[in-house]
This record gives sequence, structure tokens and C-alpha cells, in this order.
Amino acid sequence: MTNSASSIAIPETGIKRFGDPIVLGLSVGFILLFLGLSLYDIQWTAGLISDGFAWTAKSLGSYFQLLLLLTFLIGMGVAISPAGSAKVGNRDTPELSTFKWLSIIMCTLLAGGGVFFAAGEPVYHFVVTPPVFNTEAGTAEAVAPALAQSFMHWGFLAWAILGTLSAIVLAHAHYVKGQPLQPRTLLYPVFGDRVMKGWFGGCVDAACVIAVVAGTVGPIGFLATQVSFGLHELFGFSEGYGSQLVILAVLAGVYVTSAMTGIHRGIQLLSRFNVFLALAIAAVIFIFGPTLFLTNAYTQGFGEYITSFFAMATVTAGTAEGWWMQWWTVFFFAWFLGYGPLMAIFVARISRGRTIRQMILAVGVMAPVATTIWFTLLGGSGIFYQITGVIDLTEALNNFQFDVATLTIAEALPGGAMMALAILLLTTIFVATTGDSMSYAIAVVSAGHDEPEPIVRAFWGVAMALMAAVLLYMGAGQISALQQFIVITAIPVSLILLPSLYIGPKSAYAMAREQGIVPPKGEVALVGATTGSSESSGV
Repeated sequence: MTNSASSIAIPETGIKRFGDPIVLGLSVGFILLFLGLSLYDIQWTAGLISDGFAWTAKSLGSYFQLLLLLTFLIGMGVAISPAGSAKVGNRDTPELSTFKWLSIIMCTLLAGGGVFFAAGEPVYHFVVTPPVFNTEAGTAEAVAPALAQSFMHWGFLAWAILGTLSAIVLAHAHYVKGQPLQPRTLLYPVFGDRVMKGWFGGCVDAACVIAVVAGTVGPIGFLATQVSFGLHELFGFSEGYGSQLVILAVLAGVYVTSAMTGIHRGIQLLSRFNVFLALAIAAVIFIFGPTLFLTNAYTQGFGEYITSFFAMATVTAGTAEGWWMQWWTVFFFAWFLGYGPLMAIFVARISRGRTIRQMILAVGVMAPVATTIWFTLLGGSGIFYQITGVIDLTEALNNFQFDVATLTIAEALPGGAMMALAILLLTTIFVATTGDSMSYAIAVVSAGHDEPEPIVRAFWGVAMALMAAVLLYMGAGQISALQQFIVITAIPVSLILLPSLYIGPKSAYAMAREQGIVPPKGEVALVGATTGSSESSGV
């Protein structure tokens, strides 16, 4: 077996301590530019981003959808192939226990959306019928399509782009061929050594870092507003900017500390606590809530999800209303695309000792199924209370007031105010687990190896919290503008992920041959080969 890459790096000094100067300059430059333009003219900046958002969604939405669909289908093919038995990271035994490993995956990738959208999105699709379906909104027949549409946005396709084919490419390139654990490595088989050094590789890494910063600062900012609103409604606490700053400070303190202590301490401990809390909340909802309704709703909703899978995955602005595609399917798919390279780095890092099959099935099947159950418990309960007249979220959701929806549903659940408080805590920890893992992943990108210095992890964690604080001071509208920018950043990131459709299976079979799982088959151009050529041969 080929020797794995060493994770021991030579300490850097000066500015290089924080990583590649090009990556650092472009990433920090983006943060400063966005804040500067926002301070100069908020309306102009928001309008410019909104126009770019609308154009990207209309022109490239179908491309994003196809990329996610192909990633899932090819990933499943690799999982069931003989190459699926190859182990990641040149380890015979897993580095993390199964529970710790799955906990980190679930909490990191689901993030705050696991609560923020899990409660409100199914109810939204219940009161506003999705374009693929023709059921009458607000009726019993609309329950299954509403859940199915939510499952599509947060299910198999979303998870597959976050850590299947791209994670295989990075795992082989890094642990076997000694290439750095950076997004640019995904393009090495295409461009050779040209992408590994100099401005080109730096721009590739920076594009991915910027996408993640935009995707993470948004949830951090929205969490501050959501928790502030929740504490005001529940306990009468002040809802102003001061309260939001306190919440941000506490949140940043948690996830920065977690990121600094690393995967084996803070990150996994926080994820395990989050999983136990989520399981406790789920048990209370299922046992003391509308149990029969939730069971039937999940069975019918998941069945509809499978039956209408390709129809929902391939619907376009040609058959659906443009605004709906822009703010729902394309927005979510672009959001997950933006996270793709850095999530792949994180998944490859925590999956050492696991087989490729285990990694793909955990990320691309088990996690999505768990997500659908969670969406049913929260969102399905919301639908039940909407049908029975306990709550009415039609106006709030038509105005996209998901913070109001989440709190209203939480208060209607068994336990009332205590359940609402528990869900607020869960949301906070969900966002914290994303903050610590992304701070760690960005630091890994900067350093190019598995163990970046704690100060680098802290730097990126604090930077994202400060950005959220400044944007909140300007108003929630700038947080929304940054969220829209995610769709624009998905353009370069999607091009970085695109070669993985071919290189992913190729890397899997290369690992399988190196480990003696499949017999040699002529000369194979392995990802990360030191020749720097673009030669290739059959897999």
C-alpha cells in the first residue's frame, strides 16, 4: 500500500502562519469589500446582489440541479461497486467510533437549517402547493406533497454533494498521494501542477472559502435574531441589537473554543450533546404529540418523495414559477454546492479507517433519511396544528417569517414554553457545530494539512462572528443579501466540483487496486501523481 501523506507540517511564521497569502488576501478582502460597500450604499449593494442572484438562478439553476443529481447517482454506483470496499486514509480501523462519526456528520451538515427550516418549510409547502403537484393547499391531500418537497431540498441530492465523490478524490489525493487537503486538489487531475502553486490554486481555494463564509455567516446572523426574538416572546427579554450581540458573543465563544480543541475533543463533544438533545426532543414530540398523524404523514411523504423524485429534482423555471425556483430549489441546491469542497475536506478528514461504501452511505443515505424523519417531527407537527386550527402560519410564511413560524410551532408542541426553549438551544448548538467545523475546515484549507494551528482556527471563527455582528447592525436585510450571494458563489464552486463526477469513481478504483481489492488493470493515472501530466487511462 502506498504510504499516506504525513499530517505533520513545518511551522510557518509571519503572515504565512495563517495560510496561503493569496487565499488569505482574497478571502479577507471579500469580507472587507462586502462590508465596505454595505456601509457605503446598502441599497445599491443589496440590489446588485439581488440582480446577480436572480440571473444565476434563472440561467444556471438547471445546471446546479443536474450536477447534484449526477453526483448522487454516480456516488451510489461507486458505493455498490467493488471499489466501495476500499478504506479511506490508509487505516485498518476507524479513527472515530461510529456514533461519534455519525454525530459529527449529522450536526455539521444539517446546521441551523435543521430547525429553522425543518419547522416552517413543510408548513409553507402545505399552504402554498409546490409546482410539481396539483393538490389543493391546506387539505389532507396536501400533506404528503408538502413533506416530499421538503425532503427533496434537504434529502439525498443535498447531502450527496457535501461529501461523497469529492471526499473520495480528496482522500486519495491527500492520504495516498501526499497532495494538500485543499479544494485546488480537486482540479489536480485536470490541470496538474499548475493548479497546486501560485495564483490559480489560491483563487480556487479562496472561491471555496468565500462561499463557505457567506453560507455560514448567514445562519450565525439569523440565529442571533431568532434567539433574541424567542427570548423576547418567551421571557420578555430585550430584542434589540444589544441582545443580539450578547447571543453572538456566546455563540462565537462556544464554536471557537470547540474548533481550537479539535475534532477529537470540542467538535465531537458538541456534536454528541446536540444529537442527544435532538433525540430527546424527537422522543417527546413523537410520544406526546400527534403520533398517528406523524407516522402516517412520514409514510406517505417519503413514498411521495420516492415516487416524484425525478420530477422534483428536474423541475425548472420553464414549468414552475421563476420566483419559486429562485427562492426554493435553486437557492438550497446552490447553498449546498457552496459548502461542497470544504465539507468534503471535513468528511475525508473524519472518515479515516472507514470504507468508501460506509462513507457514501452515511453521508448520502443515512443522514438524509434521518433528516426526513426530523423534518416530519417538527414540520409534520406544524402541519397537524395548522390543519386542526391550533395555529395559523399562512400569513407569516407567505412573508417568509420563518423565525415566527418556528417559535409558534415550538410553543404548540408538548411542553409549550419549555419545548420552545429546548428548540432554541438546539438551534444554537446546530449553528455552533457548523461554525466550529467550518472554522476548522477553512484553517485546514489555509494550512494544507490536517492539523492547522489553533490560532488560525480561532481567527476564522472570530472573523465570521464579527462579520455577522456588523451586518446585523446594518439590518437583517444585509444578512439576507449575503444569503443571496451564496447562489452567485456556487458558480465557481460548481466548476471545481464538476470533475469529481469522473475523478471520484476513478480515485475509488485506484484505492481499491492499491489495497488489492480489485485486480490491476493496465496503467492507471492516479489522482495526485507527481508527474503533473494529464494522462489518463481506463478504470
